[in-house]
Amino acid sequence: MASKPKFSFESEPQVTIDDVDDNDEDRIAASFAGRTLFITGGTGFLGKVLVEKLLRSCGQLKKIYLLIRPKKGKNPQERIKDIFSNVLFDMVKQQRGEAQILSLVEAIEGDVLLPGLGISEENLHKLREEVSIVYHCAATIRFDEPLRKAVFMNTRGTHYMLELAATIKHLDLIAYVSTAYCHLHIKTLYEKPYDPPANPHHVMQACEWLSDDEVSTIEKKILGDIPNTYAYTKSLAEALVVEKFNELPAVILRPSIVIPIWKEPLPGWTDNINGPTGLLIGAGKGVIRTMYCNSSGYGDFLPVDIAVNGMLVASWRFLTAPERSKVNRVAHMTSSNDIKVSWNEIIECGRWVIENKIPLNGVAWYPGGSMKSNYYLHVVCMVLFHWIPALFVDALLILLRYPPVLCRVQKRISNGFQVFEYYANNIWNFDNTEVVNIRTLMNKKERLTYVIEKIDVDLIDYFTQCILCARRLILKESDDTIPAARRHMKIMWCVDKLVKGLWIALFGYLLYRYVFAGYFNNIATLAQPLETF
Repeated sequence: MASKPKFSFESEPQVTIDDVDDNDEDRIAASFAGRTLFITGGTGFLGKVLVEKLLRSCGQLKKIYLLIRPKKGKNPQERIKDIFSNVLFDMVKQQRGEAQILSLVEAIEGDVLLPGLGISEENLHKLREEVSIVYHCAATIRFDEPLRKAVFMNTRGTHYMLELAATIKHLDLIAYVSTAYCHLHIKTLYEKPYDPPANPHHVMQACEWLSDDEVSTIEKKILGDIPNTYAYTKSLAEALVVEKFNELPAVILRPSIVIPIWKEPLPGWTDNINGPTGLLIGAGKGVIRTMYCNSSGYGDFLPVDIAVNGMLVASWRFLTAPERSKVNRVAHMTSSNDIKVSWNEIIECGRWVIENKIPLNGVAWYPGGSMKSNYYLHVVCMVLFHWIPALFVDALLILLRYPPVLCRVQKRISNGFQVFEYYANNIWNFDNTEVVNIRTLMNKKERLTYVIEKIDVDLIDYFTQCILCARRLILKESDDTIPAARRHMKIMWCVDKLVKGLWIALFGYLLYRYVFAGYFNNIATLAQPLETF
């Protein structure tokens, strides 16, 4: 078993409850008091955490309206109850009671793909009269989404939201949640608007005129150097928001790669396998054994609770500014200026946790492999250690009359690698001067409640919580199976060593049989005349 890796980071002095002055006021919560909010994308990963944080820390808000797509067999309010059944909301339900929480959150049936967001006239009237703050979080985050669908969801959906916002009578803030990775041609991104890769109105019109197949045939030409439809359509959407800066109280919030919760309300919580969590699960199951990656490089990762804190703090800064026209309209929720964690550190740390603390059930092979800086070596290893074993296992499954599994899994992994490799082999820097300046304006109570400073993170503990939550919530593996998983992991370790030993022995035999044996025979043949002489 590998030795425990050590990681240490210099952090800001952490505020504790004992440091808080009783006279300190939570001005951030006060800025939301008595207000009604409208949130799109509230059923997504970041959206759920945003709603939970608002309910838990901004208790005096009046109402939250959530845009919910209609679903056959369930009305929108039933879907709200389903959302609150998630363990993410257990803390706030204990603090305030489920009935009160449900009374504060109301579903608005609609869809960002439809004009007017598909909202009925009755609900539109309600929003226009009551809402003062809007968070537009709705987006497709699939990097391989067909361009036409991504434009309709990410770009045109934002256009529809801005049209609605213009009719809200008492609007004080509309925050568009973008991404720090939407202007990929710029290696150092500052907190300011950037020109889009194309005119967003022309792109929307073209996608409305053309069919899916027609757009698909010219997709690569349209994207140019931009590697995926997500970055392309989010940059177009930003341009639409910038157009409205003089007409609407609009801001752009750019979180980086949002990862599971660091501290509150449930460490390690996530509802998806995007980002590092998916890599750790794939590696922990033994099906990912090679990656084409600059191991010393790093991505900009931010725990989702810190990202949400940044969103609320940036909102407070804008809402309470004496002269809003002088406030910067773009804010970054990023971490790499404070903490840099390399890809190698992430994999090393995650591997140690899975091997030694929280193994996964039913691993296909003992976790192993490595990152490759040479692409061709990576391809060879993909064939040897991903595809050949997958084909072999699936052939056995077919013979035993079970459906094949591993080839389908490997296909998804290969598709994921196409996205991952671009980001893993490039490095971007994100200036976060705005957030750093805001930190100096916050009192100790606010710093404790809305942490946006350099955090003292224990990576081993953090990844342990991430893997535990992934086990429980995504893989549906209960904690009482951990001892059996540990035993299985030990068996797979023995099998892994045995197989490697057999391969080394076979290679040694073949080397001797076909290389050295002939060499020794030639020496013996040459030596015979000398012996006779």
